[in-house]
Amino acid sequence: MTAPAADDLTTGDEVEVEVGAIAHGGHCVARYDGRVLFVRHGLPGERVRARITEGGPGDRFLRADAVSVLEASPHRIAPRCAAAGPGGCGGCDFQHVATAHQRELKAAVVAEQLQRVAGIEREVVVEPLDDADGLRYRTRVEFAVVEGRIGLRRHRSHDVVEVDGCPIAVPDVDEALRETRAESVGELEGIRAVDVVVPSGESDTVVVEVPQEAPTPPIEVTEIVRTPAGERSMTVDARGFWQVHRDAPHAFVAAMLEAADVRPGERVLDLYSGVGLLSVPLADAVGATGQLIAVESDRRATEHLRDNLAAHPWALVVPGRVDDLLGVPRQGRRRGPRRPARSDLLPPSAHVVVLDPPRTGAGRGVVAALTSLRPRRLVYVACDPAALARDTAYLGELGYELTALRAFDAFPMTHHVECVATFEPKGEAVTS
Repeated sequence: MTAPAADDLTTGDEVEVEVGAIAHGGHCVARYDGRVLFVRHGLPGERVRARITEGGPGDRFLRADAVSVLEASPHRIAPRCAAAGPGGCGGCDFQHVATAHQRELKAAVVAEQLQRVAGIEREVVVEPLDDADGLRYRTRVEFAVVEGRIGLRRHRSHDVVEVDGCPIAVPDVDEALRETRAESVGELEGIRAVDVVVPSGESDTVVVEVPQEAPTPPIEVTEIVRTPAGERSMTVDARGFWQVHRDAPHAFVAAMLEAADVRPGERVLDLYSGVGLLSVPLADAVGATGQLIAVESDRRATEHLRDNLAAHPWALVVPGRVDDLLGVPRQGRRRGPRRPARSDLLPPSAHVVVLDPPRTGAGRGVVAALTSLRPRRLVYVACDPAALARDTAYLGELGYELTALRAFDAFPMTHHVECVATFEPKGEAVTS
């Protein structure tokens, strides 16, 4: 069989390639006669037969799956899930990779992004959470429903792979899925998803059937978080944002508090607060002589944030978008000469700023506004290495340097990694 010419490669073609370095996004980079392939299900150093899944002649790069392994990496293992692999469930990128090596790959991605985007050379270690084998950690799973079939989405597709369970989910999720499937035969018309939530503060598993058209009625659950002040109960919607790894909330709170080093009586700003996972321990830390200002845009999350901070009268909840409240114009929006007004509810200075932005990161405008507050420490919780590296570069331009970085494997079997980065003013510390 004649190998296709590189310029003619298109979806469905298969070629033999040597797999190169890991890249951001859960794939490795390979080249076929100069054409770039982003290959999933392979490992650096392997020789594989790759099938093109997206792209064609004239495209800058192609996407591909490693459908057969000709020369295997010593870090390759048999997937722990029958639905994993080419053409299967798109949720896990690294089912074929030994757990310890998954963390090494993620560390390499974080280090590469910091070096390439921010010009920072730093050795990165990704720390495991309390899951020895990377399985049975996830407490929240959304199963898609298509034509009455319940399953998980294929990679970059709306197609559904029917599954009996999910090996990265806690066992209660699998049990709830089996019961839902048995009880709902022929009764899932008009349902687009089934969310299964195993809250830490309740004994019952919550199953939410999500309608295709109508809004989903809110269902409140209780989550428990360990803080230096003891266990805290927090209210969150079943479909609201909460860390999915059973141990992530405790680990992130501890890492954030260590990084922030908040002192009693200080003024602290917590941005993109959600329901208050970080706000509550920060309010504990500043105490009644200090002030905690928490900013969140989602209406329901803001309601829960107020409830979760109710025992801290020195905590102020400010609803709204961070960029709007800081007076930063939104990208892609033209407003003429008038700039959005900075909210009077935000202080002119802060001792410590903590932010946990969405995957897109904070951006130049928000970073500039935060450095104008002259905090002595800025703690950035990031779920995307590329966005973190970009904003690290912005912070460097504005006089703040990266002084500490911790990375956590909060999403084993996937390419995702969570980072807690600490920034301080270059040179002498700034007091405010």
